[in-house]
Amino acid sequence: MATEHAIGIDIGGTGIKGAVIDLATGELVTERCKVRTPEGGRPADLLRATEELLTTIDAMVGEQKLPLGVCFPAIVKRGRTLSAANISKEWIGLPAEELFEEALGRRIHFINDADAAGYAESRFGAAAGVDGLVILTTLGTGIGSALIYDGVLVPNSELGHLEIDGHDAESRAAYSAREREELTWEKWAKRLQRYYAHVESIFSPDLFVVGGGVSKHHEEFLPLLDLKTPIVPAVHRNNAGILGAAALAIR
Repeated sequence: MATEHAIGIDIGGTGIKGAVIDLATGELVTERCKVRTPEGGRPADLLRATEELLTTIDAMVGEQKLPLGVCFPAIVKRGRTLSAANISKEWIGLPAEELFEEALGRRIHFINDADAAGYAESRFGAAAGVDGLVILTTLGTGIGSALIYDGVLVPNSELGHLEIDGHDAESRAAYSAREREELTWEKWAKRLQRYYAHVESIFSPDLFVVGGGVSKHHEEFLPLLDLKTPIVPAVHRNNAGILGAAALAIR
């Protein structure tokens, strides 16, 4: 397997998944492997589960150690995790990149999961070749975000936590809010309109990309939005974290 390949691992609240990626095309060159995220997502358990997954992936590629990127559901600054979403709060303040490097036995590139997804869309997906400012948002349990300017990632934007009408934006506009309150697509779209119009007024982006599992139903809600900025569904949904983490591993 040539050096234009890298491994991406995406750590989430319910599963840890990874694969080997062709960095020229963004295609998976092995099957996607997955293990369950250990109950509670505590540091020692998560590190052990990730090591188990990497052992499986390494076995597919033989003896060479490919570049490795890992994305994680937290604000990541200088290798430290400054928040924790759907995993143990014990991660907050830890030198997580260093802990993963020790557990996995190699250097890694460590990054926030929404940032990895945004980078994947800018390299291989809906934002490929787009100049200017692209804002990716993932609509799920919360709202993750990534800012990409002329292909360069500006990390840890956390636009789900903008305060809009006295509320944390994601508490009303995330997909979980639609499910929790049993909103119709139309009622939820009104909240999305308020959210995206606010983000648009602050940043004047050139493109919005909408990711998260709900993006597969994009025809139900994106046409209901009235924005100056083009808004399109993400291409790589469940594989975006893996692709972005792998692509950033060689940076």
